[in-house]
Amino acid sequence: MKLNKLLIVILAATYVGVPLLLGGNAYVMSLVIASLVIGGIALSWALLGNLGGMVSFGHAAFFGVGAYTSAVLSMQHGVPVFVGLVMGGLGAVVAAITMLPVLRLRGPYFALAILAYAHIFRILATEWQSVTGGSGGIASIPRLPELFGIDFSGKVGNYLVILTIVLLFAWVYDIIRRSPHGLALRAMHDSEDATRVVGVNNTLLKGLMLLVSAFMCGVVGAFNAHYINFLEPDYAFSAGWVTIPIVAAIFGGYRTITGPLVGAVVVYLVDQLFVKNIMPTGHQLVLGVVLVGMIIASPDGLFGLVKKFMRKKDATA
Repeated sequence: MKLNKLLIVILAATYVGVPLLLGGNAYVMSLVIASLVIGGIALSWALLGNLGGMVSFGHAAFFGVGAYTSAVLSMQHGVPVFVGLVMGGLGAVVAAITMLPVLRLRGPYFALAILAYAHIFRILATEWQSVTGGSGGIASIPRLPELFGIDFSGKVGNYLVILTIVLLFAWVYDIIRRSPHGLALRAMHDSEDATRVVGVNNTLLKGLMLLVSAFMCGVVGAFNAHYINFLEPDYAFSAGWVTIPIVAAIFGGYRTITGPLVGAVVVYLVDQLFVKNIMPTGHQLVLGVVLVGMIIASPDGLFGLVKKFMRKKDATA
C-alpha cells in the first residue's frame, strides 16, 4: 500500500510537478528531455544486458534506423507522426533481424559484431541519398502534432511524450522480468547449458530480447528525430548514443528497472548543468572518473549504494 502511494506521488511529480516548475525554462526542459532520451536508450541496453546477457556496443544502429524510418515515412509518405514513432521501432526490429546470426557469438565478439552493424547502417544512410538525403541529412522533419486538444510540439508536450514512452518501456521490462521467460533468461546467466538441458530455447529467448531492445531504442530514436527536426548519419548513428547510455545504466544500476532511467537523468543533468560549466573542454572525462568510482564503491550502481546506506542505517538504529 505504501509502495502504491509512493508511486502515485512520483508519477504526479514527474507529470505535473516538472512542467509546472521548469516548463517556463526552455533550456532546462531541453536538458530534461535529452536526459529521458538517453534514459530510454539506457533502459533498452540494460534489458538486453540484464535479461539477454548480451553487452551491446551497437545500439546506435537501432536508434539511427528508428529515427530515419519515422522521418522518411512522415515526410515522404504522409504517415502520422505518432504512427511513425511505432514504425521507427519496427524499423529497428528489422535491423535487429539482420543481426540475429551474431547470436552465435558471445562476450566481446558479440559486442564488436553489433558495433560493426552500426557502422554498416551509418554508411548505408550516407550512401542512400535518394531516401536519407546522404551526408547532407534531412531537414524540417515534422514536429509532434496536436492531439486531443494538446499541442505536443512544445517543450512540455515533448517532455510528456518521451516520459510516457520510457515509463511504458519500464513497465514492459518489469513484465518480462517477472514472467517465466524472464526467470529462464536470468537462469541462463549462471549456466546456458543447464537451462538448455531442462528445455529452454536459449537462442530464441536471446533473439526475442534483442528484438524487444531494438524496438525500444528505435522508438526513442524516432521521437528524437521529430524533436530536433533534423537528421544526418553522423548524428543519428553517433557513438555517443551508446557510450553515455551505458555510463548512465551502469551508474544507476543496470540490473534494476529504474536504475538506468535515474542514472541517465542524474548523469546527464549534472554533466550539463554543473561539470560542463566548470570544465567546458573535456568535461566528459569526469563521467569516466565518476563511473569508475561508482563501480569500485558499489558494483550494483546508485541503487545498490542507497540500499547499502539504508541497511547500515537500520543496523545502527
